[in-house]
Amino acid sequence: MLHLIPAPLHRALLPLAHRVRRRWRLWRKVPLAGCSVIVTRPDGAVVLVRHGYGSGDWCLPGGGLGRGEEPEACARRELQEELGLSPPAMAAVATLQETISGSPHNAYLFHCICADTPRIDAREILEARFFASDALPEPLSAITRRRLDLWLASQQR
Repeated sequence: MLHLIPAPLHRALLPLAHRVRRRWRLWRKVPLAGCSVIVTRPDGAVVLVRHGYGSGDWCLPGGGLGRGEEPEACARRELQEELGLSPPAMAAVATLQETISGSPHNAYLFHCICADTPRIDAREILEARFFASDALPEPLSAITRRRLDLWLASQQR
């Protein structure tokens, strides 16, 4: 449905929608569920995105689970919507219990390897780039840093 809104209008409304959603979560404490995907190239570089709303920090691609949606299906949908990526395989890394905007949040973390170049959606995502895992950009969101550290630790086992 949102794809029917012209991209410039969609981009202009996202910051307002983000603020309203954040305040709603702080007030209602509605339980949330979402996914993040660590997308790496075969050489190990990690894709990070900057959204057209929020802090402007670099983040992992991902988003909220739809009603009745499975976490991996959500991860695949978000990658396709935000970056035009359809990786052949995806691996679950962890499930985390967090608090986001004052609401309890189940976060499903996935990893995939994809050699394709991301194509941003020009709506939600302003920029997407691959970075070497030892040369990540700043500002990097605290949640993203924790999730990358968790994934890197799981790779060293």
